[in-house]
Amino acid sequence: MARILQLDTAVAELVDDGDTVALEGFTHLIPVAAGHEIIRQRTRNLTLVRMTPDVIYDQLIGAGCADKLVFSWGGNPGVGSLHRFRDAVQHSWPVPLEIEEHSHAGMANRYVAGASGLPFAVLRGYAGTDLPNHTDTISTVRCPFTGEELAAVAALSPDVGIVHAQRADRAGNVQLWGITGVQKETVLASARSLVTVEEVVDELPEQPGAMVLPTWAVTAVAEVPGGAHPSYAQGYYERDNGYYQDWDAIGRDRERFREWLDTEIHGAERSAR
Repeated sequence: MARILQLDTAVAELVDDGDTVALEGFTHLIPVAAGHEIIRQRTRNLTLVRMTPDVIYDQLIGAGCADKLVFSWGGNPGVGSLHRFRDAVQHSWPVPLEIEEHSHAGMANRYVAGASGLPFAVLRGYAGTDLPNHTDTISTVRCPFTGEELAAVAALSPDVGIVHAQRADRAGNVQLWGITGVQKETVLASARSLVTVEEVVDELPEQPGAMVLPTWAVTAVAEVPGGAHPSYAQGYYERDNGYYQDWDAIGRDRERFREWLDTEIHGAERSAR
């Protein structure tokens, strides 16, 4: 059964140096506040996992929290590159960053395999690309029924899966809706999980199109209003497009990034941006 914890307590208990950590959310419901708390606690040597890593991963990488990134496509959506990510890969600043790149379909299938307790997943993909030549977690299998050769990808089973949702009840059942990515698969595939939510309520109301993550699948819930900002939380707030645009200038310059880190993360109990 999930415990209701403060965000700083949950991150301290669940995220250790050297862990493989997946913070998932697709455009919507990105667990930004949890990522900032990981930076604030100066966690190191993480393997970060995510489909479409964006600004929060740029910040985690720039802060020196990670030495490996497993991903499919990375960028500042609608703006351009992730400059802290680029600096780490090209110049090993602040630390070298190993990368393991997949397609979106490959990553999604890897999560499904992890959530299902299977060692790998099978898909039609990666044909015509050279990713299999550079990625040990991509291979091929031959179908025992048709003889067709198919791509196989190793399961993803993070130490910690972190997602954001709209609501949870006091028993730790989590309700989320709107555009979702692989939140369900991330929680089920991970050894430990943290869900930050906009609010904790006595009883989850009916919500069209919502899914519920049952309390038995979640390790901890933390109430963090605005915890997905600058991404959006359907029914609560809109996407802050200006934040993504402003980040480009901050991320481009190491000194501006250091100032942001000192004032907005280490100098603040809860980052406003």
